[in-house]
Amino acid sequence: MLRGFYTAAAGMMANQRMQETLSNNMANAYTPGYKADQGTMRAFPELLIERMGSKTIPTKNGFKIPDGGHVGSLNTGVYMQEAVPSFVQGDLKETGVGTDLALVQNEVPDESGSLFFRVQNEDGEERYTRNGNFTVDGEGFLTTNLGYYVLDRNGDPINTGGMEFDVSQDGELTVDGQAFVLGLSYTPDASQMVKEGNGLFRLSEEGNLIVNPGAEDGVGYSIRQHHLERSNVDPNRTMTEMMNTYRSFEMNQRVLKAYDQSMQKAVTEIGRIS
Repeated sequence: MLRGFYTAAAGMMANQRMQETLSNNMANAYTPGYKADQGTMRAFPELLIERMGSKTIPTKNGFKIPDGGHVGSLNTGVYMQEAVPSFVQGDLKETGVGTDLALVQNEVPDESGSLFFRVQNEDGEERYTRNGNFTVDGEGFLTTNLGYYVLDRNGDPINTGGMEFDVSQDGELTVDGQAFVLGLSYTPDASQMVKEGNGLFRLSEEGNLIVNPGAEDGVGYSIRQHHLERSNVDPNRTMTEMMNTYRSFEMNQRVLKAYDQSMQKAVTEIGRIS
């Protein structure tokens, strides 16, 4: 009985984690450049149940021999293994704002590869983002909406001096006749990127990055000024998955309640000595 109790509880915990992941996706359905997390469920190791016993041989000494056999397998529940971001390209939205930039992947050599803008966080460390909702700070530097510097191909902050500048499709930014090239990075395996929040990613220890990729790396892209990349969250699909996850949670809850009632009867009624 206790095995079923723990199996139902494990199912509830897994569904709760999945619901939190889906809720976070829905909350960021309109966040530019947001990449939806996809939860993966996995079953706990399967156990093999075996019956153990013995038989008494009708002899003078009552000799016993082992008597066992396979009963079958037992699944011990499920858990949410991890949440992996989906780096599918989001749709583009025209904003008319000159500091908004959308990074469009035209060609990548790896199916799971992805491109990113290079930015610098408050600790001076390089981070990566798909959110091109940029602005210009009081000193004239191009920054993210959190104030992180947007970097050029040399890893230096870009000083535009104001909101008026042009960006070509190949990423060349022109300010008063002076040209800068936006810094980009490409990873052949986007699953190695770790979310840090606020649209930022960092590279895991196992990951690999190509700085300032180009045609020689088999990477083709374009920069669209006055546009933003939308979130790749599908609100309708996410809402349906949230409802299914909630129903699954309720089913496990009913099973858990039934086991609890059975255990109560075993303690208060079956075990009572009349």
